[in-house]
Amino acid sequence: MKENVFDVLMFLFDNYLEDDYEITTDQNRLKDQLADAGFGNNQIDKAFDWLEGLAIRNDVTQEEKLSGTGINRIFNDMEMSRLGTECRGFITFMEQAGVLDMHDRELVIDRVMALESEEIDLYQLKWVMLMVLLNQPGKEAAFSWMEGMVMDQVETSLH
Repeated sequence: MKENVFDVLMFLFDNYLEDDYEITTDQNRLKDQLADAGFGNNQIDKAFDWLEGLAIRNDVTQEEKLSGTGINRIFNDMEMSRLGTECRGFITFMEQAGVLDMHDRELVIDRVMALESEEIDLYQLKWVMLMVLLNQPGKEAAFSWMEGMVMDQVETSLH
């Protein structure tokens, strides 16, 4: 049995999210398919909560209208303990490269912190970024660029 919320999210992304599958309409059937794939009900529910949190947090930060550039993000102690130097540096790099704006950055940090992992690695962070960008209107170019980066890493690790 697969026991990780991140694994459920990856399965959903690979099989449903990228194809604009409407998760809310067939939630029970989708949960059955996830259970058939070997995921536990607890992890499935947590993954759906994670996705719901993404939608809710996205609405809240859109209303806050975070904008501007050049504002350095100060990570709190919990974020620093779960996001190593490499991950924090990558978030900063992606923001400076224009892939993430302040709104996206905060969504990424919020969703990474919502994962159950004690420490987040760069691979997980990139996938969370990809999932966040997928849910942002007008971010198709940033999503495509990030998708290329993630898929290059996946292909390299498979060889």
